[in-house]
Amino acid sequence: MELLRNINSPADLKSLNDNELTQLCAEIREYMVECCATNPGHIGSSLGAVEIAVAVHKVFDTPDDKVIWDVGHQAYAHKIITGRREQFRHNREKGGLSGFPKIDESPYDSFGAGHASNSISAALGMAIASEKQGIKRHHIAIIGDGSLTGGLAFEGLNNAGSLKTDLMVILNDNNMSIDGSIGALHNHLIKVTTSSSYNKIRDDIWNKLGENTFRSRLQRFVRWNKGLFMKTSRFYNLFDSLGFRYYGPIDGNDLSQLIPILERLKNMDGPKLLHVVTKKGKGYKPAEENPNIWHAPGKYDPATGEILPIPDAPAKYQDVFGHTVTELAETNDKIVGISPAMLSGSSLNIMQEKFPERVFDVGIAEGHAVTFSAGLAAEGMLPFCNIYSSFMQRAYDNVIHDVALQKLKVIFCLDRGGLVGEDGATHQGVFDLSAFRPIPDIAIASPLNELELRNMLYSATGKDYPAVMIRYPRGRGVGVKWQGEKFSHIPLGKALLLNEGSSVAVLSIGPVGNKCAEAVAKARENGVNALHYDMRFLKPIDTEAIDHAASVAETIITVEDGAVIGGLHGAVSEYVAEKGLKVSVAGLGVPDLFIGQGTPEQLYTECGFNTSQIVEVIMTKAKNN
Repeated sequence: MELLRNINSPADLKSLNDNELTQLCAEIREYMVECCATNPGHIGSSLGAVEIAVAVHKVFDTPDDKVIWDVGHQAYAHKIITGRREQFRHNREKGGLSGFPKIDESPYDSFGAGHASNSISAALGMAIASEKQGIKRHHIAIIGDGSLTGGLAFEGLNNAGSLKTDLMVILNDNNMSIDGSIGALHNHLIKVTTSSSYNKIRDDIWNKLGENTFRSRLQRFVRWNKGLFMKTSRFYNLFDSLGFRYYGPIDGNDLSQLIPILERLKNMDGPKLLHVVTKKGKGYKPAEENPNIWHAPGKYDPATGEILPIPDAPAKYQDVFGHTVTELAETNDKIVGISPAMLSGSSLNIMQEKFPERVFDVGIAEGHAVTFSAGLAAEGMLPFCNIYSSFMQRAYDNVIHDVALQKLKVIFCLDRGGLVGEDGATHQGVFDLSAFRPIPDIAIASPLNELELRNMLYSATGKDYPAVMIRYPRGRGVGVKWQGEKFSHIPLGKALLLNEGSSVAVLSIGPVGNKCAEAVAKARENGVNALHYDMRFLKPIDTEAIDHAASVAETIITVEDGAVIGGLHGAVSEYVAEKGLKVSVAGLGVPDLFIGQGTPEQLYTECGFNTSQIVEVIMTKAKNN
């Protein structure tokens, strides 16, 4: 780490020559691999974007010039060379660095970037603001890892091209998001980089010129202006049609190409797009060979690349979903699976292996995923649309207008519901219950454990269920036997009584109910026998269970791994008030705050509903009754 140890800001890059910059990139990769081995993160994307980070900070005057990363998990090298090298050892830990650019973490983080496709719109807004205030600075949107498949990116491109504002977009084309990129645009980019007409012209010219200085200069010109050659072929240049001057594609892992073209484009006015091709996992062989796995591999041995197993761990909830929906699809040919670029992350790849023609990866396009599912449902199919909870926020309007309003049956499977841990505030899936509860003609459910998830997925296919959201957490279950178990129908809107009791009633929803069950057992050991319901459904909510709780208890405690405002606590409180029931209602869950990163258990404690805290509330309420 001879060079890296002396890099404390981008100013330290200015004096380095080409060889030193290349060495620095190698040292950054070595440091990333070392740090992420014991403190896991999104390493694959950032390994591929090291040269982009170094070149941009070398050429531009950051933080005065504004750089927006999209998606932000490409930005580890950016963080390391902007004064956060030592802090990076605590990346994604509670109290440490965010795993994504964060506007209040560093002046070099110009805009938050936990989700995809926002960089062009944000950079355009910032560029217009600078222009209106008479400030001369550069604005660079670095978009990659499949983010260009998101509709917001196209809206930004369209608007920027028409306004003719000075803006640079760097398209980091690594052929990946979490899984391989898909779609017509991706296919177009592949054609551009592999065009036979372009490559034939190039090879003929190079062979006739031979080795000389003129050929070297011409090679650089062609690399920078490949789009000009593509216009003469059958491949139409999308970006020129949107009002952007297009340059590339060039090798984004080659500083000798990147730095000169950035220097040149820096002084050009108007919207321009540089297309760079990089390799996800670059410089670390295990990550290069398996970029899907190495998107976020967990802990590993940095010397061998062996990913460290978790001994005797229960199944992941996502795998329960993947295996169950595949099993259901075997007997129902109407079932199809839809995912916005999360096939492996959601485990829909399990169904894809068996029924490839019935699984659709639509790219990073959640709104489209929902409306596409609605179209399938309108023509008699039964779509299982799997979207991460925090990503589902982008498709709120589509759920209302295209599914619920038309009473179309789509089974939404919301993975990563609740506090997800180290990914932090941008990824905490805590708003889904509250956000979707007011929408008519859609049911909302959350299972207690793996078996209940399996049975909910099965039950949702029944004619008695409308469109439904089944929400479950990131990570592993509690070890309940589920695989191969006979399906059991769960009546819509029916809670499950787990413990009869009096004085205090606990109403929980989702896997946090397991903490509640432990808490109820510990309270019983201390002389307080609390009633406990696994509510299972937020909507329709089981009013008979609430009536029962109100009849035997003086206090109802609701517990949810989600926002207290508007969720289970809101639903129970509203019913109690409406019916004039003589019972008080206390709510445990996520407060009215954005919750940062940490382990899930640390975050439960921060929010006040770990097991011991639930016990304390039960005991206190019982004492005060």
